[in-house]
Amino acid sequence: MIQSNRRTLIKALAAAGLGAPLAATLNGCSTPFRNARPHVVVIGGGFGGATAAKYLRRFSRNQIDVTLIEPKQTYMTCPGSNWYLAGLTDVPSLTHDYEALKTQHGVKVIHDTVSRVDGDAQSVSLQNGETLHYDRLVMSPGIDFVYDAVPGYSEAASEVLPHAYQAGPQTELLYQQIREMRQGGTFLMIAPPNPFRCPPGPYERVSMIAAYFKEHNPTAKIIVLDPKSKFSKQALFMEGWQELYGSMIEWYGKNDGAIVEELDVANKTVSCELDTFKADVINVIPPQKAAKIAFDTGLTDATGWCPVNQETFESTQKRGIFVIGDASIAGQMPKSGHSASSHGKMCAAAIVSQLNNWAMPRPKNANTCYSLVGAHYGISIAGVYEMQDGIIKEIAGGVSQMGASQQVRKMEAEYARGWYKSITADVWKS
Repeated sequence: MIQSNRRTLIKALAAAGLGAPLAATLNGCSTPFRNARPHVVVIGGGFGGATAAKYLRRFSRNQIDVTLIEPKQTYMTCPGSNWYLAGLTDVPSLTHDYEALKTQHGVKVIHDTVSRVDGDAQSVSLQNGETLHYDRLVMSPGIDFVYDAVPGYSEAASEVLPHAYQAGPQTELLYQQIREMRQGGTFLMIAPPNPFRCPPGPYERVSMIAAYFKEHNPTAKIIVLDPKSKFSKQALFMEGWQELYGSMIEWYGKNDGAIVEELDVANKTVSCELDTFKADVINVIPPQKAAKIAFDTGLTDATGWCPVNQETFESTQKRGIFVIGDASIAGQMPKSGHSASSHGKMCAAAIVSQLNNWAMPRPKNANTCYSLVGAHYGISIAGVYEMQDGIIKEIAGGVSQMGASQQVRKMEAEYARGWYKSITADVWKS
């Protein structure tokens, strides 16, 4: 049985796309679990947490009991939400449930909110009064916002000027505002500083809103005020903007004096060194940090994010707690859904190895970020990552070619949709 379990993990690691070196590291290791039924609790049912829960069961051949805690009954993804703003997809297509995790993989799913994590007692308390004890804890808590870093903005103001950077009601609010904007009006985005969730995300959003305006509000204008001097896939986005939308989109960066000095929520005006702008719809994407539960549990450092052993994703602040996804400091990997899912698989492999007293597999992570510039115009960036000197570093990667033909861009748009279907099926459906 032990040998069979080891072989199953090796095959599962390879099937998960984690590479032959991981499987090779496990050869010759055959120590059984120290406890008959270890229990791992996973907090957060997004790309990172749901992946970790599934692969903990798969890699251990169901010899680890896994409990996933997620308040929401269904999960709407941020990837794809910009496509929804353009009218290219709908909410049901972006919404996923946890039935496959429960019925196909044997994960116990609890829809409740965590009120407290006690790392010393190895326990998680829920708002319903229940307390769960764990052998290992995986946290994939996601992000929160530093609202007051944008002068004049606040959490309350986000109900008027949405960030829409956590998919759900905020996405719906921005969707409605875009459609209700007057003809010839101005949409203004305040982009976030690094680091933040999905580096190409704001610029894909601008593209998708431009795609909607081109059809329904062709004299509208889009202004982007960016505190950065450059952004992910900038040349590719700007090439696409010019080709598809002409002069509709104006981007201003740090060197242009675009850092916001004052935001008047009531009058929808934004002042910066460059100018004072009045807009009809304002999308404010504030600076970001790890979610509140990460702070409450003592997992963050001065950066506002969670330092981890980048080989295993175990917190360097609290032993026995692993932090994956956007909240973690993961070397050169961007904060993205694909990265979070990759973290989930590597973290699951690390925990299974720990509980078996096996040598840790050699980590290998991957990320792909597709962006739609138009309905039939896609661009992408991808990377493969390995450990070097204790840091996750990119060892290979690529970005879409500048000046590519319409056929190439159309193919990439199809690849983007295929990527979404594939990764969400892997996380929530299969």
